[in-house]
Amino acid sequence: MTKKDIVRTIAEQIDLPQLRTRKLVQRTFDALIDALVREGRIELRNFGVFQIKKREAREARNPRTGEKVTVEAKSVVTFKPGKEMEARVRQFDRPNPPEASLEIPKQAAEENKTDTSALKKGED
Repeated sequence: MTKKDIVRTIAEQIDLPQLRTRKLVQRTFDALIDALVREGRIELRNFGVFQIKKREAREARNPRTGEKVTVEAKSVVTFKPGKEMEARVRQFDRPNPPEASLEIPKQAAEENKTDTSALKKGED
């Protein structure tokens, strides 16, 4: 699934043009990145936790040549899924897993319609 697929699905469910939905999705991603850089950790209940961790410098081996190389210390983003995501992903271990969808529950979709009414009118 791509960002374009996410935008298309959300736009259909909350009855917004794809262009506006794409801006909202991108702003959401940008806000998540900014918060992660600023705070070092983002916890989204029932989804998961993004966290920045430091990796120490180490010696590794080039798999092609076998030569030793030094890998510098760096920061990486880790993700640990939440309980709900973990449970839904485990359903795929069973035979005949249910179809995965990006469906927003009706109540949430209705709440989003009222929350985005200002955006429909062109107000940002």
